[in-house]
Amino acid sequence: MSISKSKDGYPQHVEHFKGSTILITGGSGSWGNELVRQLLLERPEEDYFVPERIIIFSRGEISQVAMQRKFKDARIEYVIGDVRDPVAVDDAMSRGIDYVFHLAALKHVPICENFPEEAIKTNIVGTMNLVRSAIKYKVHKFIDVSTDKAVDPINVYGMTKGVGERLVIQANCLTKNTEFLCIRGGNVLGTNGSLVPHLIQQIRTNNRITLTSESMTRFFLTLEKAIRLLFFATEEGQGGETYVMNMPSFYIRDLAEILIEHYGNNSTRIDIIGKREGEKLHEVLISKHEVPYTRYVNGDYHVIYPQINTGRSNFHFWDHMEFMSDVYVPLDRSFTSMDNLRDKAYLWKLLQDGRFLK
Repeated sequence: MSISKSKDGYPQHVEHFKGSTILITGGSGSWGNELVRQLLLERPEEDYFVPERIIIFSRGEISQVAMQRKFKDARIEYVIGDVRDPVAVDDAMSRGIDYVFHLAALKHVPICENFPEEAIKTNIVGTMNLVRSAIKYKVHKFIDVSTDKAVDPINVYGMTKGVGERLVIQANCLTKNTEFLCIRGGNVLGTNGSLVPHLIQQIRTNNRITLTSESMTRFFLTLEKAIRLLFFATEEGQGGETYVMNMPSFYIRDLAEILIEHYGNNSTRIDIIGKREGEKLHEVLISKHEVPYTRYVNGDYHVIYPQINTGRSNFHFWDHMEFMSDVYVPLDRSFTSMDNLRDKAYLWKLLQDGRFLK
């Protein structure tokens, strides 16, 4: 089974974006830039895809200025504000919002470990503010962007994002006007502060790479595919689900060796420094507790249904499909970054697709 897609790979029937107003929290970051780029792509035969207005809500003044200079599009509005501030959130949400893409978060694991109260204010209180405001102004659909670190969390970042997921899913019990759902991703290549640009900078600056462990594995996907997951969930979501991309995973050492081969020289070295505070050896995308609620959609996605009764029992056509054994292999345990490991050749191609091997 596969979901019907248009020729550029997007789900069909995304006509609900036409004439809509979209609010993107944390929208001046890497995810927001790519999301806006894809929303505004020229598709003459698919003009229904393009919204009428896109509101970028973030506290990054310089990032907003850079974004204005980059896009130069009158359909984009820029609002300085913080998700921690309920008044600023209400002001942004009162502008006739149809869709919210919630990207704003404190994401750096050591920073959240050292400043847990700040992580709570942004990732939990900020999400609460947005949920309440979305309900108040009867937003059509609210999509929260979460992380694999929210699953079986051992660090403050993961814990706060896990609570954020629960707040968003539970919000479906509070209203019938707004559909709340989540997507869950791994490491997105090339986002601000992410691993690949950091390792390249280490090679260029110090001619060495520091790794926490040679055995460490991580899920990776390109930013373009991350946004496609966002669109897929927006199209298919009915409220209460968490969408998970079937991402490839890799040994971090393989990543380091590819980057050294491309950017380094014979004297570039790898130093093993040990795990940082709150860092896992392997990440988990779907926990063992979520397995009974998980459905396989196609080769790209899983969907996790809510563990609480949201009052929305009507879900998707794939619930009723009879899957052949060679097509559908149901999960019988948690899905970790040790379960979908790919080789260096696959990783090399992924880095090329993400334009990191120049």
